[in-house]
Amino acid sequence: MTGKASPFPTRAFLITLAINAVWINVSEVFRYFVFVMGSMRRALPELEGVAPMNFGVFLVWGVWDTILLIFVTGFVWLWLERFGYGVKQALVAATLFWAGVFGILWIGIYNMNLADLSVLATALPLAWLEMAVAGLIVTWGLQRFGGIATQR
Repeated sequence: MTGKASPFPTRAFLITLAINAVWINVSEVFRYFVFVMGSMRRALPELEGVAPMNFGVFLVWGVWDTILLIFVTGFVWLWLERFGYGVKQALVAATLFWAGVFGILWIGIYNMNLADLSVLATALPLAWLEMAVAGLIVTWGLQRFGGIATQR
């Protein structure tokens, strides 16, 4: 080994990032409007304005989605570079990322009595599915646009 890193496939990463941007934004909006918003409102009827949707919330959500997008795509990409390419490794990386972000988020929300178990039972599996698909998009993007052959 010469110690030199291989050139970063910028084009492949940016295309994969763009595809994941569409997926993550659609998934986040779907999960929130179809499941989480109603669950949170049912779980906390005594709180006025729980789970709102207005312009300010929309902007904050855009920041959340952007951070989520960059970090899940980057984390899975780096995991695959280090531990090998393929569906299994993409799902392992996505699951670890999901546990680190959504596990901590929803356990913290639950611990502060801001959600009940029914909300977690809906939000966590859907968030895992979102991250799993995002991970699969990364491994596909590496194959399709980065010239990487999958292993296993």
